Amino acid sequence: MIRVAVIGVGHFGREHARIYASIPEARLEALCDIDERARTVSERLNVPLVSDFRELIGKVDAVSLAVPTVEHHRIACELLGAGIAVLVEKPICRTLEQAGEMIAVSARTGAILQVGHLERFNPAVVAAGRIATTPRFFEGHRLSVFTPRSLDIDVVMDLMIHDIDVVLSLVGGEVAEIRAAGVAVITPHTDIANARIEFKNGCVANLTASRISAERIRKLRFFQPAEYVSIDYGAQEAAMISVKPGGPGGAPQFTSQLLPVQREEPLAAEIAAFLHSVASGTTPVVSGAEGRNALALALSVNEQIRINFEKNRPVTGQDRLKPG
Repeated sequence: MIRVAVIGVGHFGREHARIYASIPEARLEALCDIDERARTVSERLNVPLVSDFRELIGKVDAVSLAVPTVEHHRIACELLGAGIAVLVEKPICRTLEQAGEMIAVSARTGAILQVGHLERFNPAVVAAGRIATTPRFFEGHRLSVFTPRSLDIDVVMDLMIHDIDVVLSLVGGEVAEIRAAGVAVITPHTDIANARIEFKNGCVANLTASRISAERIRKLRFFQPAEYVSIDYGAQEAAMISVKPGGPGGAPQFTSQLLPVQREEPLAAEIAAFLHSVASGTTPVVSGAEGRNALALALSVNEQIRINFEKNRPVTGQDRLKPG
């Protein structure tokens, strides 16, 4: 029986708590949040609510960390240092230096560090991953209606990073070039962005993310020799179209099929994988290093957005007066 707690009982934290409370292999010992609104969840699940995460040390074996990104590094390092396994929501943290420290503490104490890149556990992604060989081109769209959550980060860190992580897991190569553009529309941060990512092996990923759209779309398509694969994250469906050359003078033949998918709630699968790693001491499906890799690429995309904005920013009268 693994003793667990959830730190941060907001939109995602409540779902973590719900799943832990339903898993026979885990015992939900407590919730942690400084917001008294979390008491409603603690009373419903009949578990204590604490306001300081340090109260959990010595009382739990593992935690889900679902607080704002700015707090990930501070809290995770202290818990990992105390030997407590951490499932941290994406992105892993704010900077590569912070990510490196989290990974180092995990390695020193042996405490499991898993990053919550949820789509890795989407049954459609799992099915597509089984037949992915040498993807050459990705086209991804992740569009969402505006909601007042995760406004401490931009749309690249909030939404696009999901597809960044999936693409990295399927390509497995180094990035050669990034081109990106984005704009802030409602929040102070980028709300809609597009990135063209070229890998050294020649693969190209064209990803678009928006949190101000009129509809919700979550799809990723990729092409590999003689095959086209379409992933619908929301419907948990994956389809493949295969192309075979025709005979002399004949047209190519196309065959399509739905890939076999074992449907389940991705968050439940993610938490089950986390608990398995904690119990067995095995490397998590999404390790701290993979979380760092996704963060590094997301940060590079944001840097290219900044450079592109500065290059194309309209010149004002004040700019003309600046030296140089």
